[in-house]
Amino acid sequence: MPEKQRTLKKAATVSGTGLHTGLTANLTFQPAPENFGIKFQRTDLNGSPIIHANVDNVVDTARGTTLEENGVRIYTTEHVLAALTGLGIDNILIEMDKDESPIMDGSSNFFVKALLKAGIEEQNADREYIIIDSEVIYKDLKNKIALRAIPDDHYNIDVTINYETQVLGEQKAQLNHINEFKDEFSKCRTFVFLHELEFLLNNNLIKGGDLSTAIVFVNRLVSQEELDRLSELFNKPKVQVEKEGILNNLELHFENEPARHKLLDVIGDLTLLGKPIKGKIIASRPGHYSNVEFAKLIKKQIKF
Repeated sequence: MPEKQRTLKKAATVSGTGLHTGLTANLTFQPAPENFGIKFQRTDLNGSPIIHANVDNVVDTARGTTLEENGVRIYTTEHVLAALTGLGIDNILIEMDKDESPIMDGSSNFFVKALLKAGIEEQNADREYIIIDSEVIYKDLKNKIALRAIPDDHYNIDVTINYETQVLGEQKAQLNHINEFKDEFSKCRTFVFLHELEFLLNNNLIKGGDLSTAIVFVNRLVSQEELDRLSELFNKPKVQVEKEGILNNLELHFENEPARHKLLDVIGDLTLLGKPIKGKIIASRPGHYSNVEFAKLIKKQIKF
């Protein structure tokens, strides 16, 4: 029996700070009719323009997945999109009163909670799938990145990361069925190396960040002076490096939380194909750029 499309029973709002802008943003999920798909709407602009969640609208992947349509941009969409696919929501309008989604804790958790609280409603129309009927391969040999799609009767994903550092070497994560997303992946937070964090701070690129929005890995010796400076910057009483090589800003939900977050990002970026997938995804060192290029390959090769 065909599965049915799904939307929300009522509206749900998530409010928080944009990671890079530092502005308070309100993101409201609105129910949508059958075959509507996923669309964003900038309610802060004249005419409330629509931006379709479409891989062809990706214009930047440097610090998240940025979409643009008719000159209107929205930033950091991937965690929102992952929440929708993770909960099997096909049709929804996402209203935003700023150009960046709230970062919350750097995961999909707050979006998932808001969507579940609103309730999910089955619709009458049958759900359509992207059926992976032949192998699709993306490779970036220079950066040791590879993504592969192969036929399978349901959506499942294997991810391997390896940053070849003492604090973050090889990790694996596996999603066997999309139903696992809520409990096993939605609360897995983004991560950053200390040197990357310092670059972003020095270039005024994370105005809304604090030490609760990412796991910070430290892969070099750090002086107490530097730690004190970070403590002051993030208004935290004391910053220190734990034995696992991470700052004491938070505790890991899972030992392999970084790999699980990369899997979350794969789900979010592949949501931009516009329909749920039936197939197996195998990814090695994926990132937003490679995820998007891989999605474009799928779109080109698989007819749907």
